Amino acid sequence: MSDKPVKLTPAPEGYADWLADLKTRIHTAQQRAALAVNRELVLLYWQIGRDILARQAEQGWGAKVIERLSQDLRSAYPEMKGFSRANLMYMRAFAAAWPDEQIVQQAVGQLPWGHNLVLLSQLKDPAQRLAYAESAIAHGWSRNVLNIHIETRSLERSGKAATNFSTTLPAPQSDLARESLKDPYRFDFLSLSREAGERAIENALVKHVTEFLLELGAGFAFVGRQVLLDVGGDEFFIDLLFYHLKLRCYVVIELKGGKFKPEHLGQLSFYLTAVDEQVKHPQDNPTIGLLLCKSKNKVVAEYALRQNNQPLGVAEYKLIESLPPELATDLPSIEQIEQELMGNAAGTAKADDES
Repeated sequence: MSDKPVKLTPAPEGYADWLADLKTRIHTAQQRAALAVNRELVLLYWQIGRDILARQAEQGWGAKVIERLSQDLRSAYPEMKGFSRANLMYMRAFAAAWPDEQIVQQAVGQLPWGHNLVLLSQLKDPAQRLAYAESAIAHGWSRNVLNIHIETRSLERSGKAATNFSTTLPAPQSDLARESLKDPYRFDFLSLSREAGERAIENALVKHVTEFLLELGAGFAFVGRQVLLDVGGDEFFIDLLFYHLKLRCYVVIELKGGKFKPEHLGQLSFYLTAVDEQVKHPQDNPTIGLLLCKSKNKVVAEYALRQNNQPLGVAEYKLIESLPPELATDLPSIEQIEQELMGNAAGTAKADDES
């Protein structure tokens, strides 16, 4: 049998486009097949869990029957994984958590079993669990990413920033824009103390831009930091510039190391005007501004936003808490330690002089 490559005839006109279309259709069919297999497996697990619940309730079977069932199923199907006692217990809990089969078929059935175990173990409230399940499906979150979103309670913080979007953006876009912003933003991944300044935070955010994008949420794409704007010969620099793929607009983010002040919005508004004039494509939507500050008075922020005709939002950011407040109050500060050391040194020097 010859190992020589087969000599192919030149591709006719239009062949490349047809081949690309075929590849897309094959890939789509593979994805549908994988999803169908996953749905059937998750539904099977739910049915097994429901049966265990029913028999334990109606016939008084104890927990030991699950051990027996595990051994019998693994003996009958040695090639199949998933019939361990622990997994059967998860199936029972899964069925108890989702008594409605329709939700299993339409929502959580689209997620892999590992994702469902994360939802099951991390969240107790059914509404929360379903919300995170739907977001995981919509955004294609991996199990690790789903776990991060749950741990940081990202959905609970979404849509909480103070904004004026309802009066500055059309209805469909304003709703999506509002849900795209959070309050507060958690920058725990930066490992910076609460006293970190604006530039230190900015540098760290760029260094950890992957985690930053994850915290910002779906749709944000990083454009640059300290982006230069030349306005009438004067140079200005935007802290952070992003583009939101769903909103189809640029997002200017400005960092403030202290408490929110109304005048901060004046600078941000100026940046929005400059980006709209110099950077924005004619088909892009109006640029959105987000001011991130260490703290804010919500009423002051709402008053300041109300008088502005550009789409702006104000939210707080939270850096890592190095120690719980109840412990921090019991420990000496750096200044106290330094004073103590200096006092001891002075005392030692005096004793040396007297000896």
